[in-house]
Amino acid sequence: MSLTNDQLQAVAHLARIAVEPDWAEALRSDINGILEQADRLDDPRLNDLEPMAHPLDQVQRLRPDEVTETDDREALIAGAPAQENGLFLVPKVIE
Repeated sequence: MSLTNDQLQAVAHLARIAVEPDWAEALRSDINGILEQADRLDDPRLNDLEPMAHPLDQVQRLRPDEVTETDDREALIAGAPAQENGLFLVPKVIE
């Protein structure tokens, strides 16, 4: 599909975009390039491909889900600017 100057002006009017005559041809060329890329997705060879989470066929290395930090609540509360009953006190932000 190729976009004509009249179609470009119509789309620009609908989008409320002012297209200056100086750069209308460059814009039309860029949009036609995008439309050509989109047309490539209609290739029938792509119909049987399964969606992939990643373009490379790799497996994500994950670390074991294990607790590595100990509960050091007293040390953390001791460094707080304000605390009460073992809880952090923060300024009210919502009235």
